[in-house]
Amino acid sequence: MAADCEAWLNANPVGVEDLSDSFISGEEDNGGSGVSNKNINNEINGNWMSSPSNNIHEACLKAKAKRRLRKHSSRDSGRGDSLSDNGDVGRGTSMAPTSPKSKLLDRKSRMGKGRGLPKKGGAGGKGVWGRSGEVYEPVEVDKKDPNFDEDQENCVYETVVPPLDERDFEKTVAPIVQEYFEHGDTNEVAELLADLNLGPMRSEVPSLAVSLALEAKASHRELTSRLLVDLCGSILSRSDMEASFDKLLRDLPDLVLDTPGAPQLVGQFIARAVSDQILSKSYIEGYKGKVDCDHARAALDRAAVLLKMSMGGLRVDNHWGMGGGQRPVIQLIKEMNLLLKEYILSGDGKEAERCLRDLEVPHFHHEFVYEAIVMVLESRGEKTFKMVLQLLKSLSLSSIITVDQMRRGYERVYMDIEEINIDVPLAYFILEQFVDKSFRMGIIGLKLRDQCPHRNRKRFVSEGDGGVVKFERY
Repeated sequence: MAADCEAWLNANPVGVEDLSDSFISGEEDNGGSGVSNKNINNEINGNWMSSPSNNIHEACLKAKAKRRLRKHSSRDSGRGDSLSDNGDVGRGTSMAPTSPKSKLLDRKSRMGKGRGLPKKGGAGGKGVWGRSGEVYEPVEVDKKDPNFDEDQENCVYETVVPPLDERDFEKTVAPIVQEYFEHGDTNEVAELLADLNLGPMRSEVPSLAVSLALEAKASHRELTSRLLVDLCGSILSRSDMEASFDKLLRDLPDLVLDTPGAPQLVGQFIARAVSDQILSKSYIEGYKGKVDCDHARAALDRAAVLLKMSMGGLRVDNHWGMGGGQRPVIQLIKEMNLLLKEYILSGDGKEAERCLRDLEVPHFHHEFVYEAIVMVLESRGEKTFKMVLQLLKSLSLSSIITVDQMRRGYERVYMDIEEINIDVPLAYFILEQFVDKSFRMGIIGLKLRDQCPHRNRKRFVSEGDGGVVKFERY
């Protein structure tokens, strides 16, 4: 549109007086003799020339008009601006389809070149690795390249893990063993140790595991013995096992400071290792007459005695026992009954607490409460009644038996009282007294006391009820 306006101006030149915004002077208005500035011509060398000042003024006015037209055309081109015959700019309501405003968000080329397709067939642009679906083939190495190195082409790259030193060994392996005491998965321990470069510290793994087990529970010692069996052959060799137990015997004077029973426990580990065939049978005999330390001698004597007893039928693989949930339920019930009977005979509450804690079955303490109450119902003696109450009170105060386990034990008795009453006719009466005493001593709460079942009794017509059958608690 700017080109059309410029062509129209060239065809129809605008006079100075038409574009001037100045007012008429007083001399012109009065018809004076002043000379007008319009079309003043001078004669130069016999030729009539236009005044230079008029040409400059006229060029400035044309340039100003063109600037005004370009400004309006770029701002209002979407509204259909046009020039009228008298040079005025007319505004329309329709947007020209080719106006720059309609192409504001158009990213195609405005030069009129190409077919409007994306650059490089879609393979160009920021964050683009190539055309979609394009597969890159391996680049062949040019042997004529000045940077080509023949030795580098034959290199094999591998991940190198530095060997553990003595300072980092315990920091790395000790958490693995302690976590194993929680989950008991020997395969996971073997995989973690295989990823480490143990190097010369390989023989230190059994001694570290045994030293940690000395300060742990019996169930953890059993897990340690199983771990040594599973690691022997895959991760450790027999020579590593022998070197590790040799180190344990040398370190016994230091281990006794933290674990007074370390010589007997190490002797049991040695006997179990010989029984599991990870140590040779001649291991103990090799130390005869060569031991100066009393603790090492006690450990070897303990191992020799256990091996001799195994020849008589004792199973060395079970001398640690099984911990917690690994035991059969029937075996746990028998041990709880023996614990209660021993307590009734000796009256030692501290020993009963220690034995119950050593069973390592806090989730099964409700069975202990159940067996204790049933023993009270079946004994019918005042001594058993008071001793069991005192034991449950001490176990409740020390939090060995939790509130939830205590509640579940009482509720189990409530559920089975009908069957117990068949063998013990006074079971309801004794249970009511026991529950009431338990509530007064703070063993159970009010809600659990109110749940105690009561035996119902029929009242007949002879008792003066007028033929109505009633059920009453007594």
